[in-house]
Amino acid sequence: MDRKDEIIRLQMDVINQMTRSNLNRIVDDLWGTPTPAPKADAEEQKEKQPEPAKQEAAEEEKPENIEDLKKELAGYIGLEDVKKEVETLINLVTIQKLRKENGLPTNDLSLHMVFSGNPGTGKTMIARLMARIYKSLGILSKGQLVEVDRSGLVAGYVGQTAIKTSEVIEKALGGVLFIDEAYALTNRGGNDYGQEAVDTLLKAMEDHRDDLIVIVAGYIELMQAFVKSNPGLESRFNRFLHFPDYSIDEMMAIFDMRCNQGSYTLAEDARPILRDLLKLKSMDVKGFGNARGVRNLFERTVTAQANRLSTDPDITKEDLMLLTADDIRAAGDE
Repeated sequence: MDRKDEIIRLQMDVINQMTRSNLNRIVDDLWGTPTPAPKADAEEQKEKQPEPAKQEAAEEEKPENIEDLKKELAGYIGLEDVKKEVETLINLVTIQKLRKENGLPTNDLSLHMVFSGNPGTGKTMIARLMARIYKSLGILSKGQLVEVDRSGLVAGYVGQTAIKTSEVIEKALGGVLFIDEAYALTNRGGNDYGQEAVDTLLKAMEDHRDDLIVIVAGYIELMQAFVKSNPGLESRFNRFLHFPDYSIDEMMAIFDMRCNQGSYTLAEDARPILRDLLKLKSMDVKGFGNARGVRNLFERTVTAQANRLSTDPDITKEDLMLLTADDIRAAGDE
């Protein structure tokens, strides 16, 4: 190789090196991640992970303090009877656990539950809290909530429903499986596949009785019929919590809570208008949806405020925080 060829080879090496470097930088800019380290280096870095990071990960897995969860429960608006039932259940589980730890006989508790009530009465919220409570008490290993309805369990062909239901159950293991409008699994009749989902569910409740809790929810009359439709359901679901509709005062308190969370202030002259609107809307309980309806009304009020302020050239901080009587009226007209 003569001198000229050597120079060309060196130039090509430099160009290749620069090209690789530029490509790596482009990848970093696009994806925001460094170029992967060699496997040996990555494993070495993993071994040298700082102890505080490991401790932080471990702390995230710790159960929450049961007293903190009780305070959270007490802070919910309304639901007084539900709160008492949950407190009683916490006490029962706690004492049974202490009896077991002291070598005393314990009752075989069925902790699966039926939640009945109209939409927006807090059923999902309490189900999520129950999952955390059961984890805190050592009943469940993970404490997650998996929420489904009929469509999440039932497939359209023979044999597929069992597979679909089993996949959902697998996700819920260690936590709570919350089935909303559960009555839809058994009230279709004929050759419906809902019964296949129920059979799969009952078997899983037996096989995983130590690390799976199922909560079924829906309208009170339909849920009573659902439980009585199958001896297996009736024997496993013997705890009933009824969620009453929110009163007008409670819905006003929920609206105020939304205002506080979003740094809004409701004008005093808007309060009677809001109260009258809630009375009118809540006459259609199922259509309005209790707390869900209040949330939607609040969001429409905020939208009305935005439309009102959009034409104001001199908006102050107080303007941004104030929800007026006109905003409530506009939200009600929608």
